[in-house]
Amino acid sequence: MDGPILGVAFYRSEAGNEPVREWLRGLTVEDRKIIGVDIKTVQYGWPMGMPLVRKMEPGLWEVRCSIADGIARILFTTMGPRMILLHGFIKKSQKTPETDLKTARSRLKKLRSTP
Repeated sequence: MDGPILGVAFYRSEAGNEPVREWLRGLTVEDRKIIGVDIKTVQYGWPMGMPLVRKMEPGLWEVRCSIADGIARILFTTMGPRMILLHGFIKKSQKTPETDLKTARSRLKKLRSTP
């Protein structure tokens, strides 16, 4: 079996925080395992689409994970051979909340402006 197509990195803020990693730590072990398997599936199967991955807008995708609490979403981008996890949240409604999209967009913008 070949290695992953994409490596995974957590978005890191200027202060050195990794918001997605911190969010994951707040979830149950079972939920983290499910999300980990789904992310690994994307790593090995990229590029891919529904039902696991949905393109949100240019340069921004979401991994759709079914967990005990409902539906978790990880918003990510790709840079070269890496998948960068920008934002994670539990989805409570049909539509992705604008605040979550704004958070991911803002992190993506900061990422792209970093030399």
